[in-house]
Amino acid sequence: MVSNTPVSIPAEKLAKLIAELFVAAGLSQQAANTVADGLVEADIQGLNSHGVMLVEMYIERLRKGAVTRVELAEVSSSRQAATVLDAANALGHLTGDQAMSIAVDKAREFAAGIVAVRHGFHFGTAGRYALSAANAGCIGIAMCNTRPLMPAPGGAERIVGNNPIAIALPTAGEIPIVLDMATSEAAMGKIRMAEKAKADIPSTWAVTNEGVPTTNPTEAIAGMLLPSGGPKGFGLSFMIDLLCGLLSGGAIGSQVRPLYGDLSVPYDCSHLFIAIDVAHFCDVADFRQRAAAAAEQVRAGRRAPGVEQLFTPGEPEWRKRQYSNGTVRLEAAVVQTLHRLSAELGVTASPLNNQ
Repeated sequence: MVSNTPVSIPAEKLAKLIAELFVAAGLSQQAANTVADGLVEADIQGLNSHGVMLVEMYIERLRKGAVTRVELAEVSSSRQAATVLDAANALGHLTGDQAMSIAVDKAREFAAGIVAVRHGFHFGTAGRYALSAANAGCIGIAMCNTRPLMPAPGGAERIVGNNPIAIALPTAGEIPIVLDMATSEAAMGKIRMAEKAKADIPSTWAVTNEGVPTTNPTEAIAGMLLPSGGPKGFGLSFMIDLLCGLLSGGAIGSQVRPLYGDLSVPYDCSHLFIAIDVAHFCDVADFRQRAAAAAEQVRAGRRAPGVEQLFTPGEPEWRKRQYSNGTVRLEAAVVQTLHRLSAELGVTASPLNNQ
């Protein structure tokens, strides 16, 4: 009998299993470790829609050739602070790390580094790359376009994706300052998680193809997401789409294909990574201290009745990581998928067997 009980597993062991699956699917050990760490880290932060649930889709795309086993994007052009990469439809965690590393190196020399990526693939959480820049003393910005999922205000067709953007600042505080958001009211991954769990979604997340609000995740997936903040969310998403695709010479709008559509067809999204070296503008230590003080002012602010705690951007995810004690909680459906993939790929020493 198949259990429907969620499973808790040490993150280190889970990452090792995921890496073994990707090695079995044809990646090098180093590349497999990078992708596995990125997926497991998302789960630790409570961002399950960008976590281990994606492994099945990633591997199926590798099998069908829509995702390549290329591990370094090709530099198409490099002029002073600007670089364009061709990712050749490689796994986004790999080319995303490469792109932000280049952006940081450029920022050291030119104050800012800007890297646009074409022919890209899903790269997990945008905050991962923004934070890597912040950890290097730079302001980090990462964004990506997706296939159209949202209507224009008053529209009745999908016209723009719920394109994510992340911004992270260096700070003296222990808690990172990072905004990581999709421009829809909810990420499609969360709706897919609800569908797998056979749970309803809030009526503010999506509409049917006719534009009628729905609580049914299956109807939402077939319909349209709603932009966060109405016209404001739509406008921001539209600009992200154009910045990513036009600067890279890559796909925009409907040229980006469905992530969960025909898995033999490349996703072909576009990315943009920006690093700004704080040292070119002001004293880095002073910047960090002022950022930390501003964040503390938010946390110490007067609270409305019934509110126990105030958070800065990125703080809830950071706290979830602290509370996790290095353990990831996986839904039963995800565990069952990992068992099946392990059997198919010949990965026999699965830590899930002991759960």
